[in-house]
Amino acid sequence: MKKIKLRNFLKKDYKSITELQKLCFPEMRPWSEEQFDSMMKIFPEGQFCIEYDSKIVASCCSLIINREDYAENASWHDLTNHGYITNHDPDGDTLYGMEIMVHPDYRQMKLSRRLYQARKDLVRERNLGGRIPNYHKYKEEMNVEKYVAGVIDRKIYDPVLTAQTANEFVLKRVLPDYLPNDQESGGYGTFLEWNNILYQDRPVPTFHSRNNVKICCVQYKMRMISNFKEFAEHCEYFVDVASEYRSDFVLFPEMLTMQLLTFLPSKRPGKAVRDLSRFSNQYIEMFRKLSIKYNINIIGGSHFHVEEEILYNIAYLFRRDGTVEKQYKLHVTPHERKWWGVRPGPGLNVMNTDKGKIAINICYDIEFPELARIAVQQGAQIIFVPFNTDDRRAFLRVKYCSQARAIENQVYVAIAGCVGNLPKVENLDIHFAQSAIFTPSDIEFHREAIATQTSENTEMVICQQLDLNLIRRNREMGSVQMWKDRRTDLYAIQYKNNGVPTSEF
Repeated sequence: MKKIKLRNFLKKDYKSITELQKLCFPEMRPWSEEQFDSMMKIFPEGQFCIEYDSKIVASCCSLIINREDYAENASWHDLTNHGYITNHDPDGDTLYGMEIMVHPDYRQMKLSRRLYQARKDLVRERNLGGRIPNYHKYKEEMNVEKYVAGVIDRKIYDPVLTAQTANEFVLKRVLPDYLPNDQESGGYGTFLEWNNILYQDRPVPTFHSRNNVKICCVQYKMRMISNFKEFAEHCEYFVDVASEYRSDFVLFPEMLTMQLLTFLPSKRPGKAVRDLSRFSNQYIEMFRKLSIKYNINIIGGSHFHVEEEILYNIAYLFRRDGTVEKQYKLHVTPHERKWWGVRPGPGLNVMNTDKGKIAINICYDIEFPELARIAVQQGAQIIFVPFNTDDRRAFLRVKYCSQARAIENQVYVAIAGCVGNLPKVENLDIHFAQSAIFTPSDIEFHREAIATQTSENTEMVICQQLDLNLIRRNREMGSVQMWKDRRTDLYAIQYKNNGVPTSEF
């Protein structure tokens, strides 16, 4: 299984990094061993690379300077001391980006976004000087000012400047003689700036950018399709949308893959859903690749899968680093038992992500308060609920119970359901949904304790940024504190693993 990993340089990476440089910037001289060793000795935490399937496919280098010590039109050589970064100032106020590069074969995977995010996380205020390597193609027909304006307006693509402006950097000015030997850029560079509006003289450890989480919920329309490829195209469209909104998570509905039955031969319900297992590998690999390509954590709805002759309803978490985890549905509805023979899964899985711990309660599971209580006790701050309901009353059970879990556990709960119809799929032909993100009910949260919600029965997405600090603050200082005020001296929830008690809450 291919995995993606962002990390700092290691000394052994020299050959891989310089080979990547030659491929990305054939007109430029790659790092010498002396330059590379100097960067590793002086500021190793400022040098990042991305591995994909154990191969380095992207990297960036940087140092910290005091911007006031340099002229506004300072060249790359001045700002980096000719690439040796011996002018690195740990007490400086600016992170200067020396270089960023992505292997040409991997430039649709949002890798530059990961690198820029790593830089943003490194210090509180950064400025970058950049190359414009496609300028040589337009040099005869326009001056550098028109070229840069065309890139800013998205009329022209430049592999460096386009990526920088897409990652919230603001162009301040064009720099002549930035890299005199850079023929691709005509010697020009660009001076860009990204300001941290949350900058504080003294860092406050409790509040970190990691605590801001953006969630996208997909209210997905079930429709007739002709093959798996068509299904995959619909899913990728919504992942792409969520990624464009810079979401950290995208949530799809329960039983998402039941749509595949529309192009399979008609069979009795119990046999039909078991046939979905033949698509399990395609489904998993599709979402795993999308999570990497679009740099987003995906809860891929749920999928019926057979393990050792037993049929389960399983939700998968596809992390953006390429790893996969799953959560079995633990409470099976009478409908699922009667028509499909679904069996309940073995236990609750609270999962680590790059944005903290999460849990998944599949539809009916959210209607059992013990599960959410156990998940939050184990550290979950967001509960994702992929659901699939046929009419309004069924939906309201999911909605009201999700709101109750958010309020009683002082936690965020995101729900996403299907709309539309599958007239040729027996026992799953109609759908009703109004997807939403719920919060605790207190002054500092949204009115009605609903962060956002969709229109009823319309295919659409909702996106919302959530602050995990509010959860912690609300538990400590809220007008009511349900989590803290539980009477554990009177009652407790006992969690069992294979029938053996493991913990009590």
